[in-house]
Amino acid sequence: MPHIIPIKDLKNTSEISDLCHKTDEPIYITKNGYGDMVIMSMEIFESTMRRFSMYRDIEISEKQIENGQAKDARDALSGMRTKYGL
Repeated sequence: MPHIIPIKDLKNTSEISDLCHKTDEPIYITKNGYGDMVIMSMEIFESTMRRFSMYRDIEISEKQIENGQAKDARDALSGMRTKYGL
């Protein structure tokens, strides 16, 4: 279940920090009853960024395959063996 807290609770920085490190999810901050910000621990942020990067790389790879910019692995390895005399 996501944690949602009002912006006025950000005064308790130590408690917010503890909450960020105890949960594996972002904490949603509301202002006047509406979503305003999201905070999370550095560990969760870095993990999320790694995952995002991986998904971006997969998307790029899929587009390259669709555009015919990829080679069959066996053909590529065969070509490298021939080129380098392996």
